[in-house]
Amino acid sequence: TVKPSNNTKTIKDPMDAFRVVKYPLTTDMAMKKIEENNTLTFIVDSHANKTQIKKAIRKLYQVKTAKVNTLIRPDGLKKAYV
Repeated sequence: TVKPSNNTKTIKDPMDAFRVVKYPLTTDMAMKKIEENNTLTFIVDSHANKTQIKKAIRKLYQVKTAKVNTLIRPDGLKKAYV
């Protein structure tokens, strides 16, 4: 029998940037935040934390994030203000 490898480098990160950030939000309120506060709004994975969201935005969009605010919407999706 062959034992599975215990090398941690072979295990991929299950929370890669494309899983963390699902899609940008383009509602009227989100557009207002973009114009007035220079803030982008995204729907993100509900298990992602703020550090993972920050790294994913940096990787996908090449922008520096000052801070990340998150909230859980009534429909169960997590929204992030970046």
